[in-house]
Formats: sequence, C-alpha cells, structure tokens
Amino acid sequence: MLTHINEKGYAKMVDISKKDDTQRSAVAVATITVSEEVMDKIKNGQIKKGDVLSVAQVAGIMGAKNTSMNIPMCHQINLVGCDLEFEINDKDSSINIYATCKSLGKTGVEMEALNACSIAALTIYDMCKAIDKRMIISNIHLLEKTGGKSGNFKF
Repeated sequence: MLTHINEKGYAKMVDISKKDDTQRSAVAVATITVSEEVMDKIKNGQIKKGDVLSVAQVAGIMGAKNTSMNIPMCHQINLVGCDLEFEINDKDSSINIYATCKSLGKTGVEMEALNACSIAALTIYDMCKAIDKRMIISNIHLLEKTGGKSGNFKF
C-alpha cells in the first residue's frame, strides 16, 4: 500500500497526528569540488559576493527551515536546532558540508538536513560561479538519524 496516495489515486500528505512527539536528529553531508583558484579565493576572502562560508551557513539554515516548501510531501516541522560545519580539503580542492538538524516532533528531520547541505552547496556555487562554472556538487547523503518509530540509522 502506498502511503502518499489517497483512495482516488492522487498524492496526499500522510496524517501524522496520532504519532507521539519524540526527540529526533539527523546529520547529512554534501561535497562541492572547486578549482584551486576558487578554493584560494574562498579561503582568503576574495570572492566579490562576500564571505562564502558565512553566507552558505545562513543559506543552509534557511534551507532546513524551508524544506516543506521545496519537497512536496514533507511536513512543516518545528526545528529546535540546525547547525552546519564546513570541512575544507585542500588535497582534492573540495568542501564537505555537514548539516545537523534537531526537532521534537512527530516526523524526522532527515530531509531538513539533506536540504540544508544542498542549499549550502548551491550557495557556494552561486557565489563562485563568476570565477569557474565547473564546480561539482556530489555525495549528498544521510549520515545518521535518531528518534522515531524506525529507530536509529548510521551510514
């Protein structure tokens, strides 16, 4: 039985009203690979649009908060926390973006963490595209989640 299809065969949002509120968390990651020139300019604050990682941090948080606006079947949830961390890898000229989202609610925050990473990566791309459009966003996936009926998950 498909959970997101109603009796007439149309898409629906699942009713979660009978589920208990539980503490939930999720951590996701995305990678953006850039040229050495772009990496040097990011690290030295030489991108004309501003401080790339600071802007990407805020954009990622906004992305998490707006997930239900981007993903049709996602519920609006009350995030109680969202944080992003950036890991610069000089060896392969890439940035790993880690997003951690937390809530106390009836449904998980996996999509919020994934959306946060994606939006942060897209923001980095947007801020650096004038220098080089060959950046690659990849490796977007869930690393772990806690809470809920399905229990804990670790990649």
